[in-house]
Amino acid sequence: MSKGAKVLRNLVLPVVLAALLALLFRPVYMSDGQCDFFLMWILIGCPFGIRRMCMWLVPFNFGLAGTVGVFAFNLIIGGIIGGFVLVFTVLKGIVNLIQCFF
Repeated sequence: MSKGAKVLRNLVLPVVLAALLALLFRPVYMSDGQCDFFLMWILIGCPFGIRRMCMWLVPFNFGLAGTVGVFAFNLIIGGIIGGFVLVFTVLKGIVNLIQCFF
């Protein structure tokens, strides 16, 4: 894979996807003109972290409320992990961009 393709894959695409998600979820994490940064972190990081989760909590012998709660907990944990994955992916893309020029 060429250096330009690495920069595209590790820097441009994640930043564009994060910006698109931020624009899409803006009405959700903005309330009364204030930004809820934790909710923004979860919503933007969710697509990056769900596939990186090694363990899903599986609801067993729960009712409907318990099953929905465990599923929501999985999404929250995936969003938090995804926020860190997004940051490290962008940092890796910046390093690849610097290596591309030097």
